Amino acid sequence: MQKIHVNTSNPYDITIGSSILEDCGDIIKKVTKASKIALVTGDTVDLLYSEKVINSLKKSGFNVIKFVFPNGEASKCFKTLNNLYDFLATNEITRSDCLVALGGGVVGDLTGYASATFLRGIDFVQIPTTLLAQVDSSIGGKTAIDIPAGKNLVGAFKQPLAVICDISTLSTLKPENFSDGMGEVVKYAMIRSYELFKILSEKNVKDNLEDVICRCIDIKRQIVENDEFDKGERMLLNFGHTFGHAIEKIQNFTGLSHGSAVSVGMCIITELAIKHELCNEDTYVKLKDCLKKYNLPISVDIPYEELVKHCVNDKKRDADNINLVISTEIGKSELRKIPIKSLLD
Repeated sequence: MQKIHVNTSNPYDITIGSSILEDCGDIIKKVTKASKIALVTGDTVDLLYSEKVINSLKKSGFNVIKFVFPNGEASKCFKTLNNLYDFLATNEITRSDCLVALGGGVVGDLTGYASATFLRGIDFVQIPTTLLAQVDSSIGGKTAIDIPAGKNLVGAFKQPLAVICDISTLSTLKPENFSDGMGEVVKYAMIRSYELFKILSEKNVKDNLEDVICRCIDIKRQIVENDEFDKGERMLLNFGHTFGHAIEKIQNFTGLSHGSAVSVGMCIITELAIKHELCNEDTYVKLKDCLKKYNLPISVDIPYEELVKHCVNDKKRDADNINLVISTEIGKSELRKIPIKSLLD
């Protein structure tokens, strides 16, 4: 078991290990004085892990209530959020209580946003059960829901009290869900770590899973500590996301999953970088080969002009410009402010 400390405005520890769900009650007991916990989860994860988590929480003395909603990105919306608010109010959750998000990125984002806004803010803990959530979305305090205009356009910064990553939960992921998480893993290698990229390219990631997860978490920790509120360096974490979010929106969140959309987005932005002589062809070839190794897509059947049209509504837009993350070479990246019109040049 390993711990990584995140020194943000509200510092916390990320615990990484195998078969640690049984210990989640003890871990949470050390960071909160709450007596009541509202466990929030999706219906798929509920059947797999809720009983184990609830038993651990109760063993540590917590009174536990549970809110379950349908699995999938379509649930990360105001309807589910309002249902959760009603559930918390009906069960008399107070500002001294705590929410626990058990599941993937959708559960973490929704629970985090509820914790940031219900009663003007209550504590929450992340227990991510997907690779994508363990390496990315559970860390750093970004919370959000989707609206018809786009993904994650309504949100808040809210750091968790703790993050508990039980690597054993990844054994129940479908192959396509594991690949989805690898989209974010490859992103970390591209923006910050040539050594991680070599591991991904040359080794079996499942034989090095804890090491790979810890490397990703530590990269995000460093960036978030330097730029907690996303004003500069943290934007590097959006490599592939501008076009990725556009793909998700065009497909109404029912097509490519997030990691797969980011995979395509990384390819699109790297092709654009080559066109503007910001990186070389070799970087693009190695990126594509790595993505293919993990069964991730490198293209999508959507006209480029349509993708650009949806990009202009992205959070990274700044007036008539858009901030794009370019991987200049494997393991290095930079932020470029580009006129929106130049995307079509």
